[in-house]
Formats: sequence, C-alpha cells, structure tokens
Amino acid sequence: MALSPEQLRQRSARIAGLTSQIGERILTFDGAYGTMIQRHRLTEAEYRGERFADWPSDLKGNNDLLCLTRPDVIREIHRAYFDAGADIIETNTFNANALSLADYGMESLAKEINVAGARLARDLADELARADGRTRYVAGSIGPANKTASISPDVNDPAARNVTFDELVAAYADQVDGLLDGGVDILLVETIFDTLNAKAAIFAISDRFDVRGEKVPIWISGTITDASGRTLSGQTTEAFWNSVSHAEPLIVGLNCALGAPQLREYVHELSRIAGCWVSAYPNAGLPNDMGEYDDTPEFMAE
Repeated sequence: MALSPEQLRQRSARIAGLTSQIGERILTFDGAYGTMIQRHRLTEAEYRGERFADWPSDLKGNNDLLCLTRPDVIREIHRAYFDAGADIIETNTFNANALSLADYGMESLAKEINVAGARLARDLADELARADGRTRYVAGSIGPANKTASISPDVNDPAARNVTFDELVAAYADQVDGLLDGGVDILLVETIFDTLNAKAAIFAISDRFDVRGEKVPIWISGTITDASGRTLSGQTTEAFWNSVSHAEPLIVGLNCALGAPQLREYVHELSRIAGCWVSAYPNAGLPNDMGEYDDTPEFMAE
C-alpha cells in the first residue's frame, strides 16, 4: 500500500531536513549487515520461520528474508547503528530483487520483502525521533543483483550474457515500488561493480517516479574492486561518474572492496569531479591470508 498523504508530507519534511543538514555537517551512515546477522548464529529453522517451514530449498543465508521471518533481529541491528550515532540507516534489502531471490525460488516475494524491510527501518527511526526529537533517515538499499549485464559468465564466449537490461529494469522496478511503499527517504543504488546494472536501476527509478508521481533523492555508490582503481566492468572513477551523473543524484560515492586508506584517493578524485555530495563507506581493509579483516573501528574512524 502506498503512503498516505500525511506520510508523504512527513517524508517531504524529512528530505528537506536531510538536504539542509548535508550541507552543514558530515552525516554518518550505518555499517555492515551480513556480519551483524552472522553474530546471531541463526539456524535454518530460524531463517524459515513458520511461514516457510516446508519451503523446498535451503533458506539459510537469505538475509533479506529475515525481514519477514526474524524482523526482531533486523530491528535490533538497526537500533544498534542508531544507538552508535548513525544519522542514516539502510534497509535490509541488498539482495531483495527477483533475480537474486530466484536462487531460493522466492522471486515472487521481492516486493513484499522490500516493503517489510523499509517499514522496519522507518518505524524504528520514527519511534526514536518521537522520543528524542532527532530526525533519522532511511535509505532503501538496492544492491547490484547477482547477474551482470556487461560481463560474460562464460570465458569461452565473450558475447554471452545471462541477463538483459530489460530484465534488470523489471527486477529493480519491483524493488523500488516496495521501498517507496515502505517509506524510505532515499534510494541507495550501492556496491556497483557493473555500471550497466546501475543504469538499469536508475532507469527503473526514473520510470517509477514518473508512474507514481513522487520522488525521493537518489544515492549512487560504486565499488573499486582492486588496486587498478577500476570497477569490475573496467571503469575509472571519472568514467563511472560520467556514466551516472545524468541521474542527478543527491549523493555519489564509493563503498566496499578496499579499506579506508586504499579507497581514499578514489574518493578524493570523485569529490573533485562530482557535482553533488560525496560519500564513502569502505570495508575493514582487504582480507588477510586467513580471510579475516584486520582494520579496527578506531583505525577506520581515524
């Protein structure tokens, strides 16, 4: 169900506050969700819940499904980040698109999961705001999907593709509808390793804005995958910005993959060329020989 006129008015007021604050101070975003969920050591049965107890495939690892089966866990993570001082938290919907959910046979649940994920975050943000008067913002997380439009999945056939642009647009459109219905303040297209996937998401967002007659700010965050300074689909930071700038995002940034020191030069380059605000949320460094991450919270904060 779409937002009521009063909810739309409240969202407009929050967005006005966000665009004002972002010009006055650094706003703080939340952190990782996968590792926070792992700390709960949830079992297969807990991922399934009662509703999906007889689902034919394994569901453990489908973290987005927890918005439906263990909303208490997701709410607890949201609260922890707010308690730590986050101004903005993201929805637990990174993989909640039909293409990614198809791995579990759950593509038909995409919109429902996005609505639930957005409402979990929105309800908590509003509850805390009523308690202390500080407005908190919710970004609707739109991940890159598990298929790439620019890169062949077959090393012997460079022209092969396992997804079309139109299929990506359809999947993202469903996700956008769910996030908007759930009350997000921002749409965050994040961890972009293939800019063509991101352009499909941007196209879907623009289309849904036109159809729905409503609009929220867009936040676009790419991923530099290694020391070459390029995305997985081969773009430099400047090329990436030139490819997405037509979306007129409120924020553009880089996230994931590299640690803070390695990412810094590319964020600096982005801040030089981008015509909007800039964000950064790096990984805790690159994995060590044991697959662990060595950067501490204190080091990353510095």
